[in-house]
Amino acid sequence: MSRLRRAGSALARALASAGVIDEARLRATTDLAWPRIVTGFAIMSKRTVDLALVGLIIGPTAVAGLTLANAFWMLAKFLAIGLAGGTVALVSQNYGGGEGDRAAAVIRLSVLIAVALAVPAVATYAFAAEPLVGLLGDDPDSVRHGATYLAVVAPGLLFEFLNLVASRTYAGIGDTVTPMVVRAGGALANIALSATFVLGFDMGVAGAALGTALATGLVTVVFVWGMTGHSYLRGRGASPVPLRLRGSEEDRELLVQIGRVSAPLVARRAAQGLVVFPLLAIAATFGPVAVAAIGVGRQVRQLVGSFSWGFSIAASTLVGQELGRGGETEAEAYGWGIARLSLVVYVVAAAVVLALAEPVAGVFVDDPANLALSADFVRVAAVSVVALGVDGSITGALRGAGDTRVPFLATLAGAYLAALPLAWAGTVVPALGVAGLLLALVAETAVPMVVNLRRFRSNRWKAVSREYRPSTGD
Repeated sequence: MSRLRRAGSALARALASAGVIDEARLRATTDLAWPRIVTGFAIMSKRTVDLALVGLIIGPTAVAGLTLANAFWMLAKFLAIGLAGGTVALVSQNYGGGEGDRAAAVIRLSVLIAVALAVPAVATYAFAAEPLVGLLGDDPDSVRHGATYLAVVAPGLLFEFLNLVASRTYAGIGDTVTPMVVRAGGALANIALSATFVLGFDMGVAGAALGTALATGLVTVVFVWGMTGHSYLRGRGASPVPLRLRGSEEDRELLVQIGRVSAPLVARRAAQGLVVFPLLAIAATFGPVAVAAIGVGRQVRQLVGSFSWGFSIAASTLVGQELGRGGETEAEAYGWGIARLSLVVYVVAAAVVLALAEPVAGVFVDDPANLALSADFVRVAAVSVVALGVDGSITGALRGAGDTRVPFLATLAGAYLAALPLAWAGTVVPALGVAGLLLALVAETAVPMVVNLRRFRSNRWKAVSREYRPSTGD
């Protein structure tokens, strides 16, 4: 046994002895999670690269502009993530219950819905970028940079919608390696293209946007091959529930199920995306430097939050598949184990980011006056990411059961009853000031975590899951 494998086995035993997660469940979780974690870092690195490139080449007004534009991009993307969450819940339960045809029908319907949602968003962003970005900021340079970025990157949204459905489909059948390879390849292409356009052709923010849009489209082209049942190398990567054009007799029933599971997820994600707009508007009252700083903090949190991509999707898949087989007790054990594991991982990750806050902030800004504020936001982002990670895992478990309404309400509470009032308080209480935005970052993730943990502990999600799975038991 190699030294690395011995270390891994020792760590697994230590986690099991500490009551974090059973070794067998840890193995099943990591097999699914690590490719998704790599995928998450790859996807989040695209936006990080764009911010870093324009920040170091153009300055904080460009970072502020991209932060404003990204609020619109993420709002649309969050809708797609909500839809894809319903996809993985229904695909995992039907596939786990041996209903391959139903799983394939879910995928086809999800693709159709994704296109229907994406096309209006693309058109709106492409043709109304400047007035939209202007709603959030009043600094002319920031608005100009943000509008340019949003208009150019807009077509990439259609591809991103399809990519999310594809990657969640693979996760639902227990294959997270294929989307990892495809998405990582897209991230490398994005870095190469954006750097070429920004540095080589001096295209500024338009170059960063063009690189992102083209790389996202490339990922879609690669996904189409595997999603239609074709293998990549050595017979690997072909979806066992390939995308089909023809309808099925169960379309009406499945469409209703997709709507019931996905609607709360879409609403939850929309709530997460929409709250960014007033937060940025509040930040804009403190100037473009504050907008850039909160943009850096949120981007760092999203990047570190990539661990949750793995744990959340592993929880959804493993809980969903166990429920599909009627194993409610095992599903619960997976949910709690993955939540505890994510807590351990995120405490360690947060400690690392806290120790390196200034160097991390320096990747995006180089002016000493801007660096100090950005570093403060990075530190608070590191604290808030612990709750984000635990909440992601427990929400993934609830999603795997089809229980998506409470996570939606929890998000509303964290964003609109806690984060937004705290941020606003900074504008009316001089002693608080920008600190209100810092407190908002913590409240935005801590409140949903508490609510969702209570929901999972109640076990009501088990009853909800019986409405969707092909068989029941335990």
